[in-house]
Amino acid sequence: MGRVLLIVLDGCGAGAAPDAAKYGPYDALSNTLGNVASAVGGLKVPNLQSLGFGNITPMVGVAPRPAAPAVWGRLTERNAGKDTVAGHWEMMGIPLVEPLPTYPDGIPAAIQNLVKSFLGQPGMCNQPMSGTDAIRVFGGEHCATGAPIVYTSADSVLQVAAHEEVFGLERLYALCVFLREHVTTCRVIARPFVGKPGSYIRSNNRRDWTRQPGTESVLDALSAADVPIMLVGRTTELFPSRKTFTLTPTTNNQEHMDAVSAWLNQTAPVDDNLCFANFEDFDMLYGHRNDPVGFAKALEAVDEWIGAELLPKLVGDDIVILTADHGNDPTIPGTDHSREYAPLLCFGPGVTAYGDAGVLSTYAAVGVNAAAKLGVSFSSDAYRFLQQNCERLINASGVTQVLDSC
Repeated sequence: MGRVLLIVLDGCGAGAAPDAAKYGPYDALSNTLGNVASAVGGLKVPNLQSLGFGNITPMVGVAPRPAAPAVWGRLTERNAGKDTVAGHWEMMGIPLVEPLPTYPDGIPAAIQNLVKSFLGQPGMCNQPMSGTDAIRVFGGEHCATGAPIVYTSADSVLQVAAHEEVFGLERLYALCVFLREHVTTCRVIARPFVGKPGSYIRSNNRRDWTRQPGTESVLDALSAADVPIMLVGRTTELFPSRKTFTLTPTTNNQEHMDAVSAWLNQTAPVDDNLCFANFEDFDMLYGHRNDPVGFAKALEAVDEWIGAELLPKLVGDDIVILTADHGNDPTIPGTDHSREYAPLLCFGPGVTAYGDAGVLSTYAAVGVNAAAKLGVSFSSDAYRFLQQNCERLINASGVTQVLDSC
């Protein structure tokens, strides 16, 4: 049945979701792709443009192509939240009906006491804060006292920053593992940094420990059917490892692209295989730092890779699905994620019918269709309400016909 490549352009939302206003004072203004394109005077993504990327949402410089050889549309998030975990879990059929705990008023005393019990001293900061601001403001005191910098954001995260040389990388990881065992936060994140006062920078040794989902996912169903799966980048940390998984914990977009290129070179196009990759630089480096210029350049770099590396390697019945896990509009006030539609662009020689899929009711359309393409039917009692709605709308839009036509 061929290979399926699922690429998540982390943070590349495609317009404010219907419930965006409930998630923040500026979320209703968000359209990450459209606003970035406007902010830089137009995107230069000729390969994506030829595939109909400009059909998804208006983008300056990316003209619509109604006859593009692809399927395009937008996906509506149904899970509670607007973060990486909520988005990726929904793609793979995992429900999140109630939002996971957040700390808008600061890190609770109970968690501060956990840090003290492990280290013998409390952490500092203990409030919502930008990560780069946290190490800039508290980095010097941390290096002088050894107390870790503990902070959070609008998401369900507990982040711990520490200097690799002063505090120790393995010690930081050990603290985060301990916290993971005792807190209900969705993610505990180690944020190591290096450098000297005035020039601290975060290193590439970030590690995430994610709360494990309590229900079966599309990936579980594929693994049970012995479908080989390669997880690239952040996806390696979001799902429990299974027997058919190959984990490739790359840390930046160039590494992610290299890993995907290697997967295409090493796998046989006639075999069932899934590659599930997250390209995180858009979110981590540019969205959270309100940098639309950097965001645009990252999109253009991925577009260049698509033209030079990806498209020439697609053969047989290969299918590529491009989407996102949430928005992170760098042009609106604030540094948090934005509640947005996810773009959907499906292309490759395995797609034999083209057109507009419209607005689908759930991110789960991605996982359900990927599994169907690989000959696996996904069923989950806990997520049945979404799956049934997803199947109904997909059938109406013709996307199932597109993926099953091969």
